[in-house]
Amino acid sequence: MESTDTQSPDGAATGPANYLVDAVVAIMITLMGGMVIYGSKELGSGWTSEGPGSGYFPFYIGLILSISGLGILYQALFAKKKDTAVFVDGEQIKRVLSVLIPAGVYVLAVQFIGLYVASFIYIALFMMILGKFSWIKSIIAAFSVNALFFLMFEVWFKVPLFKGEYDMLSFLGY
Repeated sequence: MESTDTQSPDGAATGPANYLVDAVVAIMITLMGGMVIYGSKELGSGWTSEGPGSGYFPFYIGLILSISGLGILYQALFAKKKDTAVFVDGEQIKRVLSVLIPAGVYVLAVQFIGLYVASFIYIALFMMILGKFSWIKSIIAAFSVNALFFLMFEVWFKVPLFKGEYDMLSFLGY
């Protein structure tokens, strides 16, 4: 078997083990629960003369999150048989990043050129680069989707969507 960048020299896949990823996620869940508990205490998580305070139910949701996170952390670190299988290898992470990075750029682009223009570019490029569609099909699909959403939100529902700093569609009068 040939060695690739996702395999060690002996042919085994390399990457973080499942139990380590479980532990990191458990810590994040526990911290999130702690933040919810802290915020609910500031809102008033006790019982008032009118009933439960504003933070009463969020407090218990945060408590459940924290207890669950600690339980997952305990299982991940102290289980009799740890799940040492590789969580994700190099090829899998490349596929995830090939979707995640363009999505992040899209979110940033929305701030500047607006939802419609950014969505048009995102759909067209995504179809051409990752979907291997022809440029004409990609342009038609991207235009059709955005034209439909424009008509639906701006014209029929009268709900304007974000146009961005530069409002590249201002010539339409919306």
